[in-house]
Amino acid sequence: MSVTGAGTARVPGSVLADTVLERLTATYAAAADPERAVPMRAYMKDIAPFLGLTTPVRRALSRTVLEGTPRPDETDCTAIALRCWELPEREYQYFAVDYLRRHVRHCTSGFLPVARHLVSTVPWWDTVDALASHVVGGLVAADPKLVADMDVWIVDEDLWVARTALLHQLRYKERTDTERLFAYCLRQSGHPDFFIRKAIGWCLREYAKTDPEAVRGFLAREKGRFAPLSVREALKNQP
Repeated sequence: MSVTGAGTARVPGSVLADTVLERLTATYAAAADPERAVPMRAYMKDIAPFLGLTTPVRRALSRTVLEGTPRPDETDCTAIALRCWELPEREYQYFAVDYLRRHVRHCTSGFLPVARHLVSTVPWWDTVDALASHVVGGLVAADPKLVADMDVWIVDEDLWVARTALLHQLRYKERTDTERLFAYCLRQSGHPDFFIRKAIGWCLREYAKTDPEAVRGFLAREKGRFAPLSVREALKNQP
């Protein structure tokens, strides 16, 4: 277990992580653009400092960093993600998210506590949403027993953990557990925070691409339960 019950991260040893982090920090730092970093930090509400790397530049640099590296196992993924999260600049966390998206299939259900740590540490939508839909969603799809954890996460006091539960089925399409999706939306329908209300609308809108009648019927039955923001988002682009 790499994250204790108290939520403290314990980074496992990994030769691959040593190699990746050495390359990563040297490559990213050499390309830093301090002038560009200022507006990037402001746009993200000062959640973290930035190096000033645009997404295309960052991903090109990442390909260089990873060139010739072997396929990771779960320990490698854990070590790389947690070590990136220990670095102050946000681009390192973006690297970790991209890496996990690519390699989550090599992780077991035992990675879920690590994912929760990433979701709840330096949390903002820019990392949480990708972790929710690509990493946590991938873990739950691979091991349906983790649905029980999502049932706990949806009522968590940490709004980012609850948002993750709402969004974890975002890419499931026909595989969506509709009953659970609707139940999660109802459970958080009275939440006062913008990011939960937005997530409710987003996950309903995404599912509406698969079954628009189900979403419209659900909103009609539960009229008055949802904030206007959630309803607008859910029905966006609906005929």
